[in-house]
Amino acid sequence: MVEVHFENQIAVVTLKNGKVNAINHGLSSGLREAFESLENNEEIKGVILTGQTGVFSAGLDVNEVATMNETEAHAYWVEYFGAIQAMVRYRRPFVCAITGFAPAGATILTLCADYRIMAEEPKHVIGMHEFKLSMLVPELMMDLWSYTLGEQRAFQALQNATLFSAKEALEANIVQEIAPASEVFERAKIHLEKCIAVYSPVFIESKRLVRKNLLKIVDRDLEKLASDFVAFGKDPKMKKIIQDFATQLSSKK
Repeated sequence: MVEVHFENQIAVVTLKNGKVNAINHGLSSGLREAFESLENNEEIKGVILTGQTGVFSAGLDVNEVATMNETEAHAYWVEYFGAIQAMVRYRRPFVCAITGFAPAGATILTLCADYRIMAEEPKHVIGMHEFKLSMLVPELMMDLWSYTLGEQRAFQALQNATLFSAKEALEANIVQEIAPASEVFERAKIHLEKCIAVYSPVFIESKRLVRKNLLKIVDRDLEKLASDFVAFGKDPKMKKIIQDFATQLSSKK
């Protein structure tokens, strides 16, 4: 579900889970393992996270979430939060090539990167639209969203269930560059190589200093975060909302 290949001193981490790269337990585990391994690989100088052409990820796997028992749900969220933690903790240059749509849970994956380049196509959007379905955004995800946009703007976007186009995401600094879909990956490589050219100890220490607050967000007890969210999810209304949404998605296939 996650493919890692190497181009000289660069690791390319590609999401590969079907047509839309839904974030299920396996994909989260793959991301967590990939970044924890790359953190300890001194030969690799930087990472690009990407998806297939035309799609980055449709977000969390709602069908899987809707059918999980409490134990499975806890394990799912620990692994997803763990992937976020591992990506934010990655010390070396890290660029995200957003090759297609990336709403909700996929948006949060992109926010773990140092620099984001998004494909400029009509159907490609990014943002947190959970309020459209009365769904709760987990605390760790909400914290990353607020860190990126600022609390007031993040909450306004959440209230409006705003999905940003590439141009709108650029204006909001959710992404730092936009490009035609065919150019996104190469542009990501160009930026990554520019960062790699900086003396590595200087880059690593500068990244640590400038992202101290972001590191505090992810340096938390993931087990407790998962337990708290799963407990909230016991609400019968919440369960029905997720199940109805999963049914709606299945009917469109």
